[in-house]
Formats: sequence, C-alpha cells, structure tokens
Amino acid sequence: MKEGINYKFWTVCMVQDGDSVLLLNRQHDNFKGYIPPGGKVKFPESFTEAAIREVKEETGLEVSNLIYKGLYEYVNPEKNDRYMIFNYITNCFTGTLLEDAPEGKPVWVQLKEVPNLPMQTSIRRRFPLFFEEGTFEIQVEWNNEKNQEGKVTIRKT
Repeated sequence: MKEGINYKFWTVCMVQDGDSVLLLNRQHDNFKGYIPPGGKVKFPESFTEAAIREVKEETGLEVSNLIYKGLYEYVNPEKNDRYMIFNYITNCFTGTLLEDAPEGKPVWVQLKEVPNLPMQTSIRRRFPLFFEEGTFEIQVEWNNEKNQEGKVTIRKT
C-alpha cells in the first residue's frame, strides 16, 4: 500500500431468505435508515471473518458460505483517504434474531418493499447489484470542497 494514504476497511453481508433480506433499522447517529449488517474489519482478521463476526454481533445469526459480490470505495484525493467496503451475500444462516441489537433492530424485509424504505444513497446504489450475476466495483470520489459525493464510477464484472 502506498505510504501516506489513510486506508480503512469495512464489510457488509446481505443475508437472504427466499424473497426477503435481513436489514437493520438503524435510527442513531448520522447514518440512519435500513442497512445490511456490517462494520469495521479488525486487524488482523480477514474480510470474510469480519463479515461473519459483524452479522453475529448485529443480528445474532451465524452465517456461512459467503459469496463475494463486490467493492464499494470512497476516495478523497485531497485528504489521501481510501475507505473500502467489501460486500458479501449469503442464504446460509442459523440462529435467532437479537431482540435488542446494538446497531438497529434486525428485520426481514420483502425485496419488493426495499425501494420504499429510507436508505442511505450508498446502500441504495449497490443494493440491486447483490442480486445480479457477477461482481461489482463502485468508486466514489469525494468532493472535499462541497463535502459531498463527486464522480461515481460503477463497473460490473
């Protein structure tokens, strides 16, 4: 990795059960809305291990057979920041949902209902890509001056 670049890594794991997905109804801090389980990767764990751990911590479910779907990243050239989110999907899980989850209430949502839910732009942008063939790479260049997203590039592979 290039010296002087600030790298941060996260994972997201979409858990699917037929035509429903497990989302967290997150209503705290500046990241409100429905989101799939996920979080920071703790060094030295692998990205897959982090995704499995985060799902367990946030929902109570134990997942397996994760399929890598793609990369979502923010780059801020002015601050030398690169934030990378590794995205997975699975339909293999066991356990019972937590009643009092730390990041938001875990709920099963019908896929057809998802477009009507409040959701961050970054989640809404990649959501359909979890269910398409192949993988994706989304790069968002942050506009530091305007403090908002700038150029967005989406590649499907």
